[in-house]
Amino acid sequence: MSEVELLLVTGSDSCTMYTIQFLADDKSEFEKFISKFRRDAELNRDFQAIMSFVERILSNGALERYFRREGKMSDSVVALPVLKSKLRLYCLRLTDKILVLGNGGVKTSRTYQEDDTLRGYVMDLQKFERLLRQEARSGNVEITEKEIITDKTFDI
Repeated sequence: MSEVELLLVTGSDSCTMYTIQFLADDKSEFEKFISKFRRDAELNRDFQAIMSFVERILSNGALERYFRREGKMSDSVVALPVLKSKLRLYCLRLTDKILVLGNGGVKTSRTYQEDDTLRGYVMDLQKFERLLRQEARSGNVEITEKEIITDKTFDI
């Protein structure tokens, strides 16, 4: 069990982007993804494609067409990019205007379930979403059309 908090990454009229950070870590999940791949020459094109999708989403909203469905039907886990790429960034697409950026990595297996690291990133997002929705139902977290209002930490 680890404590995580929700952090605001950036926002626009079209989309508010968050990420999660484990309290034991000095970087958020999205920052870890960026530091892992920003200087990787072999994966640079894939990394740039993902970052350009993030920019486009900030401008236009977290529209379904920008994402590849991952996870289960019952959760909001999606991946960037939707194009063919070795790299995946896992996210929670809560609405067209709320996106939680997670972590990701190189996809070497057919599905994320076959890779322990990628499966871990997806499971963290799934657990976080379950807790977030539970806290929203009990009135401790407010999810509006374009923002998540909370000051709590979550045990995932």
